Amino acid sequence: MTAILPATWPISYDDVEQARERIASHLTPTPLRRHPLLDSATGLQLFVKHENHQPTGSFKVRNGLSFITALSAEERARGVVAASTGNHGQGIAYGAALVETSATICVPRGNNPEKNAAMRAWGATVLEEGRDYDESVQAMLSIAREEGRVLAHSTNDPRIIAGAGTMTLEILEQAGARQIDALVLAVGGGSQAVGALTVAKQLAPHLEVYGAQAAGAAAQHDSWHAREPRVTNRADTFAEGVATRSTYELTFPALVEGLTDFVTLTDAEIAEGVRMILSTSHNVVEGAGAMGVMAAMKLRDRLTGKRVAVAFCGGNIDSAVLRRILNREL
Repeated sequence: MTAILPATWPISYDDVEQARERIASHLTPTPLRRHPLLDSATGLQLFVKHENHQPTGSFKVRNGLSFITALSAEERARGVVAASTGNHGQGIAYGAALVETSATICVPRGNNPEKNAAMRAWGATVLEEGRDYDESVQAMLSIAREEGRVLAHSTNDPRIIAGAGTMTLEILEQAGARQIDALVLAVGGGSQAVGALTVAKQLAPHLEVYGAQAAGAAAQHDSWHAREPRVTNRADTFAEGVATRSTYELTFPALVEGLTDFVTLTDAEIAEGVRMILSTSHNVVEGAGAMGVMAAMKLRDRLTGKRVAVAFCGGNIDSAVLRRILNREL
């Protein structure tokens, strides 16, 4: 029986299943692993979903492939345009290369150069436009109008959110739907969290889903606690994967409806997470990829004794930033 979701919910469980069918031939399930040293360091029972092992190093390849594989032949002929700080752009570029359509990605000025290089390597045109992600979105909208390209918004598209939901679908299948008590996820636009909430309502209604955002880019967090959308003037964090300044029409109502709690992390806490994950699991993650672990630690009083899933949602950290983190300059 399909779960009944509020009218404001952007996708259904069936949408997630259909997304999985579309992307299954292109992606293999990523591992769900335990790391005893990480458990010891955090004092928690953690199940780690290794999205850093995806072909593009991030869960957002699910989103990009879900979107691209749902396009009609006419839409593919027009090409797509996206705005991204890198991981969404890589997912779109990867998908565009598979179906032989063109992709233009707008990124902020001074964006992670290694992510820019990766998008270009998959065949995308990368344009540095705007001081941050939100301004890059405006450049994306202009190009869509001028060139007739299809918009591949990183959040406000049901095909994107459905793709993100396939990650939680795998987690619950790999661990067993009754074997995970809580899921702690980084939130930028919210596709990962809303996809998780959609799957949980169908397969694991008991599952508590928590969100985490950077303290320097806390628009979603602040809006969630206020129960109304808010916009900030700056997104000040090295964790570019969550560096957003606003809520999003398709995800915010579901976040308000579904999240159990929402916390913030300072850049110092996120950097400590990168170091901890490297030393205890020998995985390199970017800032957003460390946030599930560190938010779970912040929520430890509520999560002790529970089986907690987190995602290393991205591993595409700029080597210069990683050097600063390891030197404790962040």
